[in-house]
Amino acid sequence: MSTTEQPFSWRSIGLPVLLPTLLFSIGEGAIIPLIPIAADDLGATLAIAGLVAAVLTIGELFGNIPSGWLISRIGERPAMIGATALSIIGVVICLLSPNPVALGFGVLLIGLAAAVFALARHAFLTSFVPVAYRARALSTLGGTFRLGTFIGPFISAAVIHLTGATIVAFWIHVVACVAAALVLILLPDPAKTFGSVHTTRINDRTLRDGEAFAERQSHGLFATIVRNRGLLSRLGSGAAIIGAMRASRQVILPLWAVSIGLDPATTAVIIGIAGGVDFALFYTGGQIMDRFGRLWTAVPSLIGLGIGHIVLAFTHDVSANTGWFIFAAMFLSLANGLGSGILMTLGADLAPKSNPAPFLGAWRFTGGVGQATSPLLIAAVTAAASLSLAAGTIGVLGLIGAGVMIRYVPRYIHKPQK
Repeated sequence: MSTTEQPFSWRSIGLPVLLPTLLFSIGEGAIIPLIPIAADDLGATLAIAGLVAAVLTIGELFGNIPSGWLISRIGERPAMIGATALSIIGVVICLLSPNPVALGFGVLLIGLAAAVFALARHAFLTSFVPVAYRARALSTLGGTFRLGTFIGPFISAAVIHLTGATIVAFWIHVVACVAAALVLILLPDPAKTFGSVHTTRINDRTLRDGEAFAERQSHGLFATIVRNRGLLSRLGSGAAIIGAMRASRQVILPLWAVSIGLDPATTAVIIGIAGGVDFALFYTGGQIMDRFGRLWTAVPSLIGLGIGHIVLAFTHDVSANTGWFIFAAMFLSLANGLGSGILMTLGADLAPKSNPAPFLGAWRFTGGVGQATSPLLIAAVTAAASLSLAAGTIGVLGLIGAGVMIRYVPRYIHKPQK
């Protein structure tokens, strides 16, 4: 069945869609680097501080379990407003925490809230942005998250410099969540605006085909996984590898800098510049996907991430290891930036048009599994052998992921039509 899509305006998603995302991600980015420091201030060992920091990712992973059901029931905007409230509660618990265990519980709530917020934005753009613009819109959404997490730490640094207290910077997230909630409340609901142009409505109980509301209820994340087990075991494994590669990059670069003896300031500058390279390419990746197809960013991104890890694996003990580290950091960021939005775009392509949230929750869960297990794999291989072997193992995994994408993307996703 063919439909005629109306012209799409980028202005229509600027303030109501991207601004709340930017505010929320600034708040999240402001506290992510401070979580292990806050745990250390509460008397945690280095291992416990690392575990508390990892709880954020665990919260995001398991937050995907109820998110699809919740968004399907109440809609994107109420879900996001609720997510900002839950995140504020998590920050307050962090501020009042007497020990690392309480801090970890607060961080867990922040991770759960982040999962709901991200899935709601993903579901909205999936439903209301025309297919011809989908990859660019979702890459822009991914770039907005990255911009926020890039800006946030600099705001934290300024606050800590002025106050001398790390925990005070957690208030940045509270302010950011309140601002995001106010934008969501005060600006017109974009679902209603888009609903007048496009026939699919998520926040309405009437579907374009006249389906009853009861027929579009979420069956739950695990039921959705079972129902789509063939797709998720094939193409979803590629999504998990992408998640693993991205998480590995964030973990292995700081560890590598420590292992070759770089001082913290130099490490921060190198990784900061690499983050800028990553952010700068978000829209380019979307343009490539919309024009040529999803494989043209998924495969180069995975190959690049794999090669970057392999370069690290073979250059740890060479005399110019610092130069090779800088090269690898920039190359990994280039590859990661090229793939900005790829997981969201693939999920949007695969999701049912009438009620995408449950499937997107399952899809994000598969990527989250890879993201959560990658640091554990790095730790295990490093403990058993060396950091170089861990980098090489992850690099090979990236090349395998490229093969998975080449094999299964054409089977499940057709090239976007002009």
